[in-house]
Amino acid sequence: MIGTIWERGCPVALEDLRLLRFNYLGLDGEVHRGPMVVNASVAEDVLGVFEQLFDAGFPFKHVALARRWRPNAPTDTTRSVTSSFNCRPALNPDGTPTSSWSEHAYGLAVDVNPLQNPYVGPDGSVRRPAAEAYVDRSQELPGMIHPDDLVVLAFAAIGWEWGGNWSGKKDYMHFSLRGR
Repeated sequence: MIGTIWERGCPVALEDLRLLRFNYLGLDGEVHRGPMVVNASVAEDVLGVFEQLFDAGFPFKHVALARRWRPNAPTDTTRSVTSSFNCRPALNPDGTPTSSWSEHAYGLAVDVNPLQNPYVGPDGSVRRPAAEAYVDRSQELPGMIHPDDLVVLAFAAIGWEWGGNWSGKKDYMHFSLRGR
C-alpha cells in the first residue's frame, strides 16, 4: 500500500490498517475474490458484513483497492468499485476537496457499487453522467441499495450509518462508522 493508497501524512498509521480478502458475487453471476483495506478496529465487523452479503447473493460490480486520490485527476465516470480506505480529503458536493479528512482516510467508510448507488446532490444532480440511470431509487436493479434492505441492515448491525439516509444530499454508496 505504501506509495499507492497509503503515504506519509495519512491520518491513520499503516499498522492500524488491515487488508481483507473475501469472496463476492459479481454482477456477472460469478464468484470473485477481492481485497479491501479497512481500519483494524473494524476489520472483523466489516468482513462479517461482506460474508452476510455473499451468503445472501447481493452482487457487486467489482471489489478492489481504491485508486490513489489526486486533486484534479480525470475521473473514470463508468468505474464502479466497492472499496474502503483511501487517503483523501472529504469532498464538497461538486467534488472539490474540503480541509477535513474523509472517513475513507481512516478506513472507517465503505462505498458499495458507486455507479449503481450514486452520490446525488440536493438539486438531484450526479457527479458522474453514467450514474444518472440509477438516480430513480424505485428501480430494483442488481447492485442497488434501498432503505431497509440487507446491505443497510448489515451495516447498521455493526453501528454504521448509510449515506442514503442523509437529508438533502444522498450518498447511496456510502456507509461509515461516524455517519459522515
